[in-house]
Amino acid sequence: MIEKYPFYLAGEPCQPNDNLEVLDKFSSQPLARVALADGAAMEQAISAAALAQPEMARLSSDIRANILMHCVDEFERRREDLAQILCREVGKPITVARTEVQRLIETFKMAAGEAMRWCGEMINLEISPRSRAYTGASRFFPIGPCSLITPFNFPLNLAAHKIAPAIASGCAFVMKPASSTPITSMILGEILAQTELPYGAFSILACQRAAGDRLVTDERLKLLSFTGSAGVGWDMKARAGKKRVLLELGGNAACIIDEDADLDDVIHRVVSGAFVQSGQSCISVQRILIHNRIYKEFTTRFVEVVKRIQVGDPGDEATIIGPLISEKEAIRLENWIETARERGAHVLCGGRRKGALLWPTVVENVEPELPLWAEEAFGPVAVLDRFACFDEAIAMANDSRYGLQFGVFTRDIEKIHRAWHELDAGAVLINEVPSWRVDHMPYGGVKDSGFGREGVRYAMEEMSERRLLVIRHSDS
Repeated sequence: MIEKYPFYLAGEPCQPNDNLEVLDKFSSQPLARVALADGAAMEQAISAAALAQPEMARLSSDIRANILMHCVDEFERRREDLAQILCREVGKPITVARTEVQRLIETFKMAAGEAMRWCGEMINLEISPRSRAYTGASRFFPIGPCSLITPFNFPLNLAAHKIAPAIASGCAFVMKPASSTPITSMILGEILAQTELPYGAFSILACQRAAGDRLVTDERLKLLSFTGSAGVGWDMKARAGKKRVLLELGGNAACIIDEDADLDDVIHRVVSGAFVQSGQSCISVQRILIHNRIYKEFTTRFVEVVKRIQVGDPGDEATIIGPLISEKEAIRLENWIETARERGAHVLCGGRRKGALLWPTVVENVEPELPLWAEEAFGPVAVLDRFACFDEAIAMANDSRYGLQFGVFTRDIEKIHRAWHELDAGAVLINEVPSWRVDHMPYGGVKDSGFGREGVRYAMEEMSERRLLVIRHSDS
């Protein structure tokens, strides 16, 4: 790690200042400083992307794949360095940071493969006498320059889910990382600058909101891909004009545990799903709905395991829960817990805070209108409730303005099909927690959880336009 990082403007490093201080999230001490872009730099980046787009679109599939595989090779070479920076920049436990680096590698590798397969389809037009002389085909063309806005919680892999499909589909881009975690994004910029990408094809700029707003409103950008909070995302969509918008927003993931579930397996998975990454994931398990017949046994065993979770220095290999992104966020969640307690909820374990550290917390009997139940906690808190029948469980899970991913533990095939058909979410996972994800699967939500789908090939479809070719054969 170095003391000062540039931003990347039109593919080149620029260090006009070092105005953005980045903190070590565990110690709260200065970690590094990053150049902060202003409105003029953002204008240059957007102009460069628009000018680079024709050349970017002409890149052959093998060149796009080679660019992505160069990145894979560099990520492999710098694997441990990237993990250590994640650990300090995000406060991510080192074992989890290493997993994110592995996912970064896999995402770019998948995009390289998709770049080689990205084509289209033949369409049979011979459906009646009037169309027998015609042949049809469609293929994908890049939509144009894209604006990419990424969050703090997975600054490598969530950036990868935007950058890699953009390159694979032939789109220039301008990316704004979260101001609290920009360092890893600038390292991505350093690696991309080593490739055959055309001049101006990418920029990665840390900036304040006023400068970043151009990524939402500028008509030269043809797609906005944003991952972050629901309030911010839907406001962006309202102001984005004619550009296509892809939103990956918040969640309030429910996990249904039916009476026939294997509790040994369930408890192991739900503990991980609720508390890994300190709960700072939009698909973290927040609401746990348990059948009446197993509620007491599940709760007793679950709380016993949660109490043993190690909290502290994310650099310690044994740490499961490190700090939240800021003390402010830890205080917010602590207040939500206290409000629920004052209204009659039972805190079964946790609730303790020290700075940005919040101990893993399990709460029951939370009133459904309180934020701890109704809103996205985005921290190490799980809320328990019980149900008497599967219909009730589905209704409870759906009683949310969010709908990203839900988990259901059951061995009943009829209930599995009902869950898939009736749960109002982007994905239903059976005998697995909703926080499970493989990076090529279609990922996205409904309701306030978002709009559109990511996952490499699905993001490439969002970043492309399907164009039809029809040929009339003159000899027919």
